[in-house]
Amino acid sequence: MIPVVLLGGLNIVRALGLARIPVIVASSERRTPSMASRYCAGVIELPPIAERDAYVEALARAGRELAARHGKPVPLFYDNDDRLALVQDCRAALAPHFALLLNEPELGDALLDKSRFQALAERVALPVPRRIDWDALGAERGPVLVKPKTRTVWDHSNVRLQLFGGAGKARVFGSGREARADAVVAQLAGQLSFQEYVPGGDDAIWSFHGFCASGGEVLEWFVGRKIRTFPALTGDSSYLRLAGDDGLVALGRRIAAQLRLAGIFKMDFKRSRATGRFYLLEINTRFNLWHYLGAVNGVNLPRVAYDFLLEGRLPERSVAKTRARWLSLRYDWLAYRELKARGEITTAAWLWSLAQAPKIYDLFSWSDPLPLARRLAIRAERLSRRVATRWKRRPSASTSGV
Repeated sequence: MIPVVLLGGLNIVRALGLARIPVIVASSERRTPSMASRYCAGVIELPPIAERDAYVEALARAGRELAARHGKPVPLFYDNDDRLALVQDCRAALAPHFALLLNEPELGDALLDKSRFQALAERVALPVPRRIDWDALGAERGPVLVKPKTRTVWDHSNVRLQLFGGAGKARVFGSGREARADAVVAQLAGQLSFQEYVPGGDDAIWSFHGFCASGGEVLEWFVGRKIRTFPALTGDSSYLRLAGDDGLVALGRRIAAQLRLAGIFKMDFKRSRATGRFYLLEINTRFNLWHYLGAVNGVNLPRVAYDFLLEGRLPERSVAKTRARWLSLRYDWLAYRELKARGEITTAAWLWSLAQAPKIYDLFSWSDPLPLARRLAIRAERLSRRVATRWKRRPSASTSGV
């Protein structure tokens, strides 16, 4: 069977594995948990992504060899903004060797840059929160959401480390004046975008996931809804479920057609607690952890993408179930502690929320246990090295004067 080459992690590996599609993990890291999965059929070793020319050359060479072996280009999937940006920028070098369906360059670039996306959304009248210019920020009396203009090279960015404290994707200020008075915001203002804050908790964050043929026709989809994130309101997903909302489906399909999206996508929305209106926050055109949850609940978007890219096959419409939920126990533990410290949840309520439905996990799986074992082994090795380093640095009796 023709494999998928994946620039990505375990949740996508498992979604493909559930469809019995072999996965070749391509990574600059040599021992990722996804490589230990029972569904991983092979590994492509890549240089660091910062060495872009060498990275693309190695990836294209592997694609050329696989295409020769299988008689046609194999699909290439990718799961974060850095990898998406690279594939979009280097499509001329990669497209001859991989089965790809990408957005037109101008649209693809706009979806990666928050300021350009805001301008596009305003131009075509998408339902986005109101933008606030830096010069007008001080006069904004209501809460303000501060976001990075782009999340490429994100993990070690100044915005993430200095403004968000190393966790989360945005920050809420009580007013525009408060945001403008913040020294770090002022220092990083050129890297930030500012919007009115849409009221509502984590459970007000919805998402519309789908796969489009060229021109914006949505072939298959499901709707997601967050239960908790860490940090609250602006953080990474910790507990997720699927949901149903015909109005959101209609809105998402209309936006896809209006923008003429192509390929995989996720639209993030927030439903205003005050008005009930859905506001479009962003559109990501890459594979993501939600696809594992969708696959378990009966709608496997990576499978849809695979069939369409290789054979042009259209899916038979399936309605996603809402029974199973997705959990990152590490992040949800942190979310619980944060909410409990603010008096917003009790231990009993947290445990009850976890007990309500069958779950799949970000790392653990009874049927695929080796990724967790590898993660634990890597952590143990790192801890052992830190302990050894500290031990070596301890002053000896002869140098301490004892």
